[in-house]
Amino acid sequence: MLRAFSKQPPVALTIAGTDSSGGAGIAADLKTFAVLGVHGACAVAALTAQNTTGVTDTLVVEPEFLVAQIEAVVTDLGCQAVKTGMLATAENVEAVYHAVQKHRLQNLVVDPVMVASSGAILLAPEGKAAYREMLIPVATVITPNLPEAEALLERSIANPDEMVQAARDLCELGCKAVLITGGHLAGEAMDVLYERRAGRAHFLSQPRQDTENTHGSGCVFSAALAAFLASGQNLLGAATRAKDFITRAINQALELGQGPGPVNPMFREDQRER
Repeated sequence: MLRAFSKQPPVALTIAGTDSSGGAGIAADLKTFAVLGVHGACAVAALTAQNTTGVTDTLVVEPEFLVAQIEAVVTDLGCQAVKTGMLATAENVEAVYHAVQKHRLQNLVVDPVMVASSGAILLAPEGKAAYREMLIPVATVITPNLPEAEALLERSIANPDEMVQAARDLCELGCKAVLITGGHLAGEAMDVLYERRAGRAHFLSQPRQDTENTHGSGCVFSAALAAFLASGQNLLGAATRAKDFITRAINQALELGQGPGPVNPMFREDQRER
């Protein structure tokens, strides 16, 4: 899967939290960018003491320093895509919103991280309103999983039809598109992409992988989507390729740690299970 790297690759910026075990967050994003031939830059919104069993502590970065990191990157390297992950507080969500507006950042992929797969809370309660009122309206695409979509809409989502309606309703917040990942539903791993301008939904489906090692899957998926957008793919093409990428990363997940192991964005094609 490793690709020849151009001397002038597109640049993608991840604005997210760290994972000290390397399986999720900024570490996973940067691995994904590199594998897909994109130069990855980062702005750290929060640090976590984390491993495969859970998050034991969090240190939130102040909004002013978060903005300083973003500006250091975009004023020097430029930026073809931005991906947000754990922002931790409403103040950081607002800071990112203002930075996006100030620098007219394009291809904004918003992963509205609220709760870790282990159950740890990764967003302050008032952060949900900040997402709805500021960052989601300026996003190119948001990538909530089912629990995150349910939290944003304050209702349950139980089947594919309800996923489509949820995506439509989330688009009403102002973003150009919504991609709800359906890994929490039974059956095939099916996601729904809804584009507001086209007014239609696309179903992205792959066979479910028989593994519990899915740590960092949401981060890698949204990072892959940002990388493909940075490389010039249209949204449907980028989403389709990102879906295939995360399926293979889960297929080659690593058996590390005492909890669910991390997905492997650095998989090799010749190791892929057939």
